[in-house]
Order: sequence, then structure tokens, then C-alpha cells
Amino acid sequence: MLSGNITSAAAGTASQASKSEAKLKEDLNKFLTLLVTQLKHQDPLDPMDSTEFTSQLVQFASVEQQIHQNANLEKLIGLQQGNQISTLVSYIGMRVEAEGQKVPLEYGAAKFSYTLDGNMSKTTINIVNSKGLTIATTEGELSVGRHDFTWDGRDKNGLMQPDGDYTVVVTAQNRDGKLAPVAQTIFGYVRGASADGGKVLLHMGNKIEVPIDGIKSVSQ
Repeated sequence: MLSGNITSAAAGTASQASKSEAKLKEDLNKFLTLLVTQLKHQDPLDPMDSTEFTSQLVQFASVEQQIHQNANLEKLIGLQQGNQISTLVSYIGMRVEAEGQKVPLEYGAAKFSYTLDGNMSKTTINIVNSKGLTIATTEGELSVGRHDFTWDGRDKNGLMQPDGDYTVVVTAQNRDGKLAPVAQTIFGYVRGASADGGKVLLHMGNKIEVPIDGIKSVSQ
């Protein structure tokens, strides 16, 4: 049975708004200390012009208001991400199809698809391991449209490769001998989810991360 985890990259770290607020308080304290010192030592017969430091205090207040607005926005984003991640619990253990080239080899098989925008003169499928070495190569379909492919996990010498993350590189040449664009998707079981930098990600294989908006389909 597959196990999964739900994590948030923001957990345990101070938000940007709280860091900015702490810095603002530090700067304000320094400014007030300097202001009080200047007032103590000013010439009673020629007092300081209050216009400048009043303007600076207004600027501090404006910045503080902006920081509070950013803090509220961060809370809203955090709540939204939390709701999204809670929803993603149902994805764990499910098999999904997503955009991408990195595919997990699981239980001795890796499934992916490639879509050709026209009839080709040559299509080549290369399987690349985590060290960047091409371990398997085969000819692909030539006709326009989508084609599904399941790799049996064996390299060019017929040796079974260990389960893990691999990269599928599909290249296609059109009738004019020029490289043509190829759209690729991969299949894998979801093992967890996380929020990172405002993005909600699904985890597959060992280190494959797929944004939720890149999911094409979900199946048992």
C-alpha cells in the first residue's frame, strides 16, 4: 500500500511580512532615539524644523500599513494553499497523468505519452537515467496524434533497471528533416503533496514534483 505525506514549505519559517515588520520596528526605534537626542541638544533659540521628521514619521506609518496588508494577504494565501493541500489528500495513492518528461519507473514499468503535430519521417525515444546516461533507445510512431508507450524497465542490454526517476526524451523529424515539437505526459502514483512558493505540488516517484495545474487525468 502506498503511503504519502502532506507538507508545506512555509511551515516553521517566518513570513516575509513578519520579517519586514521586525526590520521596520528596528529602524523606527533607531529613528526615535536619534530624534530624541537631537531634541535634547537643540538650540532653544533656534529650534529644529519639525517638518522633516514629521514627514519621516508619516512614511514609517505608511510602510507599516503596507506591511500589515501584506501580512493579511499572506494569511489568505496560506489558507488557500491549506485548503488546496487538504483537497489533495484524496490524490495520494491515485495514478495521475501530468505534463512533463520525468517519469517514475514503478513496479518494473513506466508509462508516458507523446503527441506529434504531424506525420513524421523519424521518431526516437530515449530513456535517460539520473546520471544523465541514455540507457535505452527505441523507434517511436510516425503518425500524427497522441501515442502511449510503456517502458518495461530494461536497458539496451536487456538488464532490468531499478525503480526510480527517469527522463524520457522524444525527438521527431518531419518530412523536411527538421525537428518538430513533441508534447509529452507522464504517469505515476501520487505519494504526497506540498506548497512551495505559492505553488501546490504533487509528489511522484523519488523526487518528481508536478504542479497541480499540470495534471491531465486521475485514475485508480
